[in-house]
Amino acid sequence: MANKTGVYICSGCEIGEATNVEELQQVAVNEFRVPVCKIHPILCSEEGVNLLKGDLENEGLDRLVLGACSRRYHEDTFDFGKEVVVERAPLREYVSWTQPHQEEDTQMLAADYIRMHTTAAQMKRPAIPFEQNTEEAVLVVGGGVTGMTSALESAQAGYVVHLVEKSDRLGGFARKLHRRTPSRSPFERAESPDLDELIREVESHGRITLHLSSTIASIAGAPGDFSVRLTANGSGEKNLRAGAVVLATGGKPYDASKLTHLGIAHDNVISSVEFEQMAASGRLVRKDGQEANSVVFIQCAGSRDPDHLPYCSSFCCTVSLKQAAYVREFGADKKAYVIYRDMITPGQYENFYRAGQNDPGIFLTKGDVSGVHENPDKTVTVDVDNSLLGEKVAIAADLVVLAVGIEASTRDDPILNLQYRQGPGLPDQQYGFPDSHFICFPYETRRTGIFTAGAVHQPMDMNFSRKDAAGAALKAIQTIELTKQGKTVHPRVGDETFPVFRLDQCTQCKRCTEECPFGVLEEDARGTPSIHESRCRGCGVCMGACPVRIISFRDYSVDIIGDMIKSIEIPDEFEEKPRILIFACENDTLPAIDMMALERIRYSPYVRIIPLRCLGGVNLVWVSDALSVGFDGVMFMGCKYGDDYQCHFVKGSELANTRLSKVEETLGRLQLEPERIRQYEVSMNDYRQVAKLIETFAADIDDYGPNPFKGM
Repeated sequence: MANKTGVYICSGCEIGEATNVEELQQVAVNEFRVPVCKIHPILCSEEGVNLLKGDLENEGLDRLVLGACSRRYHEDTFDFGKEVVVERAPLREYVSWTQPHQEEDTQMLAADYIRMHTTAAQMKRPAIPFEQNTEEAVLVVGGGVTGMTSALESAQAGYVVHLVEKSDRLGGFARKLHRRTPSRSPFERAESPDLDELIREVESHGRITLHLSSTIASIAGAPGDFSVRLTANGSGEKNLRAGAVVLATGGKPYDASKLTHLGIAHDNVISSVEFEQMAASGRLVRKDGQEANSVVFIQCAGSRDPDHLPYCSSFCCTVSLKQAAYVREFGADKKAYVIYRDMITPGQYENFYRAGQNDPGIFLTKGDVSGVHENPDKTVTVDVDNSLLGEKVAIAADLVVLAVGIEASTRDDPILNLQYRQGPGLPDQQYGFPDSHFICFPYETRRTGIFTAGAVHQPMDMNFSRKDAAGAALKAIQTIELTKQGKTVHPRVGDETFPVFRLDQCTQCKRCTEECPFGVLEEDARGTPSIHESRCRGCGVCMGACPVRIISFRDYSVDIIGDMIKSIEIPDEFEEKPRILIFACENDTLPAIDMMALERIRYSPYVRIIPLRCLGGVNLVWVSDALSVGFDGVMFMGCKYGDDYQCHFVKGSELANTRLSKVEETLGRLQLEPERIRQYEVSMNDYRQVAKLIETFAADIDDYGPNPFKGM
């Protein structure tokens, strides 16, 4: 590798008006001795790109530093192949659009970004994809509507599918349904489940292999190359390989026997699941066999209740509307009463709700159920408080139906039996449903290449589950295609850099294997880590965790960031020009900073920003480096953490917070204000707030005074 760097400075987009670009050119030439450094008025234009291509060929360059727009723009424009390192110095967003033009501090700021990114470019190495034999097959676990849909979508796209179902036939929970909620216009009437046609399609498809009466004994390996062992009733074990996994084992209704406060022990109080089966049998009767003429449906039966299910299961309301319509079909004299706290009818289901409202035999009222009492004749009285009528209401009925919510099928059963260091199951999110990021990545779990769909993913009905199944199938296909190319799956889709370990210096502390959120690393009996590259998402958490700094990526390492920090020019304490370093997460904070620039929101020129893949990759040596070269304060800006986390890598921001608490103790011993180091939670839409955070922090640094280690 020649390691020849060219620096190119764009004078467009106000960069030329804000700075003296010729002086920036001299920084690159005089301080870094780069063989090529040019200024161009519109670097992203065809002429500008041709200039870069020509110099790559004629000058033998293999690294480019582009002092122009943020790396979030023109990514394809400035892609010159795998062998060329391209480093972006964001002079437009961080300088010309957010700082006053032609001022000393603005020029110093631009010069530092040239220094930082030229330093990084000279240290980075081109990415190298991993190699493995990828199996172009999708394993779908669960033979209900969701699983069958996901299997069909994958097979119709040309992939081999192994469909595993624990029972001896397909259909799952949908076999218990009398009807399903409407799926087509005008969305006013419940429909047949249409199971037979779907089952025929699956059973007859040439690319789908059915494994009925089978369960997963174990899954080992990694995306693209999962080794699966099945236990088949009556026929022993089977072994197969798969490139990706879709878990579609559905949910399980909440145990209605726990709802004693709602009268479940009474003869004529039943669950919505039991009522569905009753309707399918063609009878509407009480326990004693007498015909039921009036039915009360109680919504949120155990749902949104901290003692039972603390969440809304989302489809219980439409189920009760459907079942109220069943009651009316049994006779014009039949009455249905639906007592709800809130009526949840998303999307086109609003039309279904209106159809129920317009039925003169269906009575809907908002209220809180305060009691359910059995009468001497075995009828049941439901007491309702806080009703829309403004008074207490008592409703007597022949039958009471509790609309129960749903739990994930994985709650008490790992199902997949993963052979991972971190356990056999999929890690849960707040309410027990497996997930890795409930906002940005709705199918991904914390086990790369394994996706959830349908009610095991989150509470949903059959219609939503079928759409969910298609989405999960597409993600499984994407996994197969990307692992064939040796690239990461998400969220850094297409990245070809993976952690490299200098194992001869490993202390076997196990921190990297324990802190990795995605089960990427295994370890031997001594604790020495080994990596499954295709499980990796490139967050760098392992790099930040390592106390001896033996983990790095080809384009991202402790040393690269450390040298970027050291390249920044620090004025002495007498110049009264403080310096603040911001470590910014690339997922939410960098977009927020770019949006600040689009809005031309000004912030302190004393700030220098270094992007990180995730705050979880923070190594504490960077804080030491920053303070030792004279930075007066350090800000860490990343995603929200906790139960409502938004961190793309799940635990990254939380791990950073834990690590930084140790830094505060060290600062106290050095008689430095711990407040000089702070972490902030930033969402992408907080871009206006980010400028305020910077200004407040800068004002606090002024109060603390210069870093006493400045110049030492």
